[in-house]
Amino acid sequence: MTLAEIARVIGADLHSVGEPEALVTAPPAIDSRDVVPGGLFAATAGARVDGHDYAAKAVASGAVAVLASRPVGVPALVVEDVQTALGVLARHVLARLGPIVIALTGSVGKTTTKDLLAQVLERHGPTIATDRSFNNELGLPLTVLRADATTQYLVLEMGAGRKGDLTYLTGIAPPQVGLVLNVGAAHVSRMGGRLADVAAAKGELVEALPAGGFAILNADDPYVMGMAGRTKARIVPYGGSAGVRAENVRLGDLAKPSFDLVTPSSRARVELDLIGEHQVGNALGAAAVAVTLGLSAGEIADGLNAARRRSPGRLEVFERPDGITVVNDAYNANPESMRAGLRALKAMAGGRRTVAVLGAMGQQADASRARHRQVGRLVADLGIDVLIAVGPGDPVEMAREAESAGVTVRTAENTAATVRLAAGLLEPGDVVLVKASSEIGLSACARELAGG
Repeated sequence: MTLAEIARVIGADLHSVGEPEALVTAPPAIDSRDVVPGGLFAATAGARVDGHDYAAKAVASGAVAVLASRPVGVPALVVEDVQTALGVLARHVLARLGPIVIALTGSVGKTTTKDLLAQVLERHGPTIATDRSFNNELGLPLTVLRADATTQYLVLEMGAGRKGDLTYLTGIAPPQVGLVLNVGAAHVSRMGGRLADVAAAKGELVEALPAGGFAILNADDPYVMGMAGRTKARIVPYGGSAGVRAENVRLGDLAKPSFDLVTPSSRARVELDLIGEHQVGNALGAAAVAVTLGLSAGEIADGLNAARRRSPGRLEVFERPDGITVVNDAYNANPESMRAGLRALKAMAGGRRTVAVLGAMGQQADASRARHRQVGRLVADLGIDVLIAVGPGDPVEMAREAESAGVTVRTAENTAATVRLAAGLLEPGDVVLVKASSEIGLSACARELAGG
């Protein structure tokens, strides 16, 4: 599209633009370091950095113009709100291209499932998928605007921190296929405080599906199956005894699961290169989507078997030269993902000593203290050998619960103290899980421990 065409679509004023007919031939970026020649630079203002200050640098790096909320002294499309304009542009471009749009949401497992599904579909047609967890009001339009006329499948992870978020995102990219993985306590404090409130927010995805579309619902989650009455689309359950299900589940070396993928027409053996039995559910969600798109069990299994972890901070394994295994699962945390991570730690360790480095789970509302105590109890019930609880507040409650049940417990105030403590505590052969909500910053701790 030309700058003039884009301006008409988003209602922008052109400033310092000498060539209104200049073509934009590459996707936009919100980081000046990611600018691609021929693209746009979207200048957004964050808490610490204002993209407008990098407008000249972006143009010097090849941006045709800057999408901005004020004139910036270089070619610019000036709008009232950059984020809104990106969404409008993405909706316009998507309508022109017409790929199959697959949207997925859930409290846990979204990014892993998205990565698995993308790797299955890439074998059968040009596929664009959300990068890492860029699943919000900025990340989603940026993903859409990476698509081109050859794109067959557009796989969009959609995050919801509040009610109305999915209505907004599906308004930008209306899906034909929608997958809901589960309903858990992630973001529960911002959605009303109850799991029913989380389900109400997540169900906005299936409400956006057309009558000819498919709602892929987890049969093992009653909150998810309760969404069946909220959509005009055809219901496709997976899991349990549904048409798409797993049989003969086994855990192999490093707790990597394998299972028989059963579909309505065939079956095939899947051996995942991922850690934890909970990955079976993620793989089934991806498989159920692929079944609705016409793939056979064998084709799906081939894609799943070849799939690798693409996004960091999610049960990411590092083997140190001294025999210590560090598992970085610190991208985020909630009660459901804590349970999955701790069970994976125990399963992959075998007879080796286990060390759990755990920080706070955010956004747990009034139940936060009780839920952290439950995690401490699970640490004990699973027989985890050592718990390092990081930070004040609820992690202290977690530590007390675990210690009262006989677990060896250490505490640390912050990431730096955790690294120092762990360095003196770890022994060759240990398996270490590092997990907390992302704002705690334990990913940096995991990286330092892995480099030890």
